[in-house]
Amino acid sequence: MLKLDHLSKSFAGQAAVSDESWQLEEGTILGLIGQNGAGKSTTFKMILNFLRPDSGSITWDDRKIDSQALDEIGFLPEERGLYPDVSVGEQLLYFAELHDKKRKDIRPLLDQWMDKFQVKGKLSDKVKKLSKGNQQKVQLISALIHQPKLIILDEPFSGLDPVNAQMLLDIIVDLKKQGAAIIYSSHDMNNVSAIADKVVMLNSGHVVLNGGTSEIRRSFGRTRIYLESPLTKEQILAVKGVDSVDDYAGGLQIKLSDPKAGEEIFALATKNGYITAFDQQPPTLDQIFRMKTGPEAILEFQKEEGRDHE
Repeated sequence: MLKLDHLSKSFAGQAAVSDESWQLEEGTILGLIGQNGAGKSTTFKMILNFLRPDSGSITWDDRKIDSQALDEIGFLPEERGLYPDVSVGEQLLYFAELHDKKRKDIRPLLDQWMDKFQVKGKLSDKVKKLSKGNQQKVQLISALIHQPKLIILDEPFSGLDPVNAQMLLDIIVDLKKQGAAIIYSSHDMNNVSAIADKVVMLNSGHVVLNGGTSEIRRSFGRTRIYLESPLTKEQILAVKGVDSVDDYAGGLQIKLSDPKAGEEIFALATKNGYITAFDQQPPTLDQIFRMKTGPEAILEFQKEEGRDHE
């Protein structure tokens, strides 16, 4: 289990991470989300011992992360670190050696990894000859080839088209089934919603959400309705508990302040019989992200900070 306990880190007096605590069990996928500058990369660097926290602790399987523990970790950085003039095969062997693996054990596995990620290129090709998407796949293989127990992926979908992004999602789920603990960051909330068991959201270095993906969504109530019916916007806005009505995907998206308003909207919409769509759900992870990181949320957060220091 990975455990972060009250981590804080500042640079030149500016807090990058403040009192950050969460944990991740084996066989679990965690989505670490937040705006640029929220503290995600700083968190990754502290887990990997690239940075030392000013206070707090990090443990992996109840021990501090030392060189032995680092051999059990696979890391894909947001900024790519491949050597363009080195062959794909040589590069993968080198990265495996950095994690205390022997070439003779890894070499027979290279073709399997290339096939698994559907890399269009040969092991003898120099990396610079590959497309950006295939370079990204090689970088991913280099992070996984030593079969780590803890996997950290910083924006792993960058440079991947939708087909290859889905392939990577499937691979991440397979790694989870094999028992790996996986953390990944992504600006695409659809990817996070698709596979993350847990979500930690950072805002200005503070943890503002921490829990199961479904539980977090349900905690916001069923305040979103997608509707296809003859009802007009004016008719819907007249219902008490409706905040807004917007055109969306051929129908209407309705935001509620009171989930019970959905019952009245459904009764009105079906008064004359069949309608093509009525779906009342909690807000999506993307909508929650916007609520928790938008201008109003930041202003409220700053007010809370001020009250805490009074």
